[in-house]
Amino acid sequence: MSGPDAPAGLLEALDAYERALAADDLAALDDAFVRSPTTLRGDDRGLLVGHDAISAFRGARGGVASRTLTRVEVRPLADDLALVVAVSTFDAGGSGLQTQLWRRQDGTWRIEAAHVTGRPRAFDTTVWRVLGDPLVAPTGTGPLDGETVAVKDLYAVPGHPVGAGNPTYLRESVPAATAAAAVAALLAAGASIRGIARTDEFAYALTGRNEPHGTPPNGAVPTAVPGGSSSGSASAVRSGTAGIGLGTDTAGSIRVPASYQGLWGLRTTHGLVDRAGLLPLAPSFDTVGWLTRDADTLLRALDASVPDDTARQPVGDPVVLTDLLDAADPATRDAFRAAVGPDVPETSLAALGLPALDELRELLRLVQGAEATAVHGDWIAAHPGALGAVVGGRFAAAAAAPADQVAAARERFPVVRAAIRDALHDRAFLAPTVPGPAPALAADAVELERVRTATTAMTALASVGGLPSVSAPVLTVDGAPVGGCLTGGPDTDRALVTAVGRWLPA
Repeated sequence: MSGPDAPAGLLEALDAYERALAADDLAALDDAFVRSPTTLRGDDRGLLVGHDAISAFRGARGGVASRTLTRVEVRPLADDLALVVAVSTFDAGGSGLQTQLWRRQDGTWRIEAAHVTGRPRAFDTTVWRVLGDPLVAPTGTGPLDGETVAVKDLYAVPGHPVGAGNPTYLRESVPAATAAAAVAALLAAGASIRGIARTDEFAYALTGRNEPHGTPPNGAVPTAVPGGSSSGSASAVRSGTAGIGLGTDTAGSIRVPASYQGLWGLRTTHGLVDRAGLLPLAPSFDTVGWLTRDADTLLRALDASVPDDTARQPVGDPVVLTDLLDAADPATRDAFRAAVGPDVPETSLAALGLPALDELRELLRLVQGAEATAVHGDWIAAHPGALGAVVGGRFAAAAAAPADQVAAARERFPVVRAAIRDALHDRAFLAPTVPGPAPALAADAVELERVRTATTAMTALASVGGLPSVSAPVLTVDGAPVGGCLTGGPDTDRALVTAVGRWLPA
């Protein structure tokens, strides 16, 4: 240590804190911070405010790599207040810096504010599977000149295998000879591929909690899940390491992370963008789409991928779909109504002769599950134990669905799709994207499944209808982002993006 002498007991408290970090002793770590709603902790993933938020973050993060404090600087600021700046040298190489404001309360030193600068890392492996500068150069010039793309690990990228978020599948995959059609379109328009981004296994989840590779950060809410299954693409865009996230949306896998992280996200009309070179999950629902930080970039990605007039049908007049609004949490409903105002008319699924949200969710679950089993069932059977518990359980439940229920759902599906499309012939549905802010990283399996069920009830309408749906970062609920969603008829994709700001001002 250098500088003025440390106040009595401070270095001992610092040593105890380091031991608690090494042991991942959550109780001791909780006690090391001042129990106050104004306590601060910040790092490269964001700022946490309040002891409860810091505690939740620690409970979900796990321990730190083995390290030693090799330099400690102390600057007393008052009798019971001191600034500590310490260099951490890691056993595996590299060093970091921690700056802490310690306060003595009733004779005990505790941290009131902390900022952690971690050791440099080549790239965040929870976000990226592989990264380059660029990984793949543009093949042409156009509206995306200078843009970088995070490609979800379901698309063929030249020279790289598809990993689908699963280590076993990745080991058995072979490098792609050519780019997927959606990737090729972006390259031809001047964008470069920054890297291949993580996804929930086989895109069959919505939280972004990837069991094999870790959870990508939610750049808007550090203590919350990022949203999946286009989780890595969303986190890359939110962090600024890519300008465009190329994702997929089957049951909400673009709309959900867009809402959770305060991004723009577009699920395109089913079949609008060529899916050649995309590993499927459920072909009747799988769509190509993008995540961006602004509407202009989203439109340029759409125009580069659909250069003709196909996606330029006019959008109908917006109506608030009360079923979707009622499915949202109370605080989200209040924020939505305040944003929309009283002048937008309302309607209901029943008034339009459409099935209830629970019926739509069940129709999606059965048909999606049957198609996912058809696509991946043989591989899963040949690789027992290769899937994480959550996605493995979802595939098992899909395979076990009663045959008569699946058959009835398959028969009903095209009828319901046609009815939904007919209802949106001259209108667009306006609603929150999801029930509320992203769940906490520390949420248990029961809570996450509850949120998933509530979320798919809201996302199922566009998925079953095969319709375009845009999520825009226009709502704030309890300090966290929640998307506002506009869903229109087939091929109204571009009009939706340009119109959403008129009805849901940011």
